Order: sequence, then C-alpha cells, then structure tokens
Amino acid sequence: MKARMAFFIAAAVLGFCSAAYALYSVNETGTWPKSWPRQLEPLRVQARTFVGPTVEQQHFAIRFTRREQFESAWPHLLKLKTKGAPVFLVRGPNYFLGAGVKAGVIVHSPPAGQSTNPATPEAPIPGVTEPRMRWMNTTYLEVVVDGQVIDPKRLHLPARTPLFDERSQARP
Repeated sequence: MKARMAFFIAAAVLGFCSAAYALYSVNETGTWPKSWPRQLEPLRVQARTFVGPTVEQQHFAIRFTRREQFESAWPHLLKLKTKGAPVFLVRGPNYFLGAGVKAGVIVHSPPAGQSTNPATPEAPIPGVTEPRMRWMNTTYLEVVVDGQVIDPKRLHLPARTPLFDERSQARP
C-alpha cells in the first residue's frame, strides 16, 4: 500500500513539474532571427530559446563562461534592444540559463510580427508601472551578473538607457 501511494505522489509531482515546464517551448540552441548581427552567430550553440509562456514571447538565453567572449558580444547584444528599452541586472541562478550557469544575457522579445500590429506597438505600455510588464512589447536585455565573467562595472550602456539593478532583491 505504501509503495502504491508513493508511486501516485511521485507521478503527481512529476506531472505538475512537466506541466509548468510545458508553458514554454524550449530549444537547446539559439534560434534567433538571421537578421541579428553576424558576430552573434557563433553563440547559437551555447544559447537556449524559450517561446511562451502564455503568448509567443521569445526569450533567447546566451550563456557565457569567458569574460572576453561576453565583452566582444556585448556591443552587438545592445544593438538588439529596442531604442529606450531597459537593461535589467540580476544575479543567478536563472531559469532561462539553466542549472549551474552563473553568467549570461537573456534577450526578451515580443512575439514575431507583433511590432507591425498597431494595437501593440514596439514601445512601453502606457500607464504600467512594473518595469518588466511595461516593456514587454519591446526587446530588452536581462544580464545575469556573476562579477567575474560579467562585471557590472565594465558594462557600457548607451545614453538614456534605463537600468534596473535587481541583484539585491529577494527571489521567490
């Protein structure tokens, strides 16, 4: 009887976890558009792509293990964000980067083709104060800082780029 109960509990937990993971379609490589800067092409193999959770938002998580590689990619990553969109600094671990990855950049993008819809222009959402929700119709960057591979003191940002430092905030 105890074995049967343990089996059902394990099955329920596994089912719940897989349902939560199924909110996103996941690809273990970077499937970003060919229009991105060609300098980012070599990074496809160390990236992950998530689409979801409820709408077809695109999230491209690029993992970095060497400072030089990150710093050479950084100017090209900045070209991807919508003009005026923010950069968020966070600490790891990070769901999008995966277990054991300490540093990386997640490019959060609206669904493909959304910017051509007049109802959802590629701009901040008026009246919304929560930063991530406000900017969800744009392409913005989330930088997972570890202090070694990605050092926030070495990040150069374009003028008038909003910066949200969330590294000291409690995480759920």
